[in-house]
Amino acid sequence: MNVNIQSVHFDADLKLIDYVQKKLEKLNTFHDRIVKVDVYLKLDNVVHTIKDKVAEIRVLIPKHEFFVKASSKSFEESFDNAFESAVNKIKRKKEKLAA
Repeated sequence: MNVNIQSVHFDADLKLIDYVQKKLEKLNTFHDRIVKVDVYLKLDNVVHTIKDKVAEIRVLIPKHEFFVKASSKSFEESFDNAFESAVNKIKRKKEKLAA
């Protein structure tokens, strides 16, 4: 599994990157043929208000691609929400293929 983490318009600290990588390692337990995972961490720029932190996850499996996006006031919370959505999509697809 190839993992690519990008922080857009800011520099992510090592603690955040380690957090994301540790969570992504768990993806292999849900599907064994994951080829690539792209994570994009962005600041949603709303004029003169507190910026939302956006996490986007794209998971590539042969013949399928899953994309999820979540935003909240912290990157960890955004990533957790997006990660849960990605896991649910992967599980549903795997159940359909097994049926």
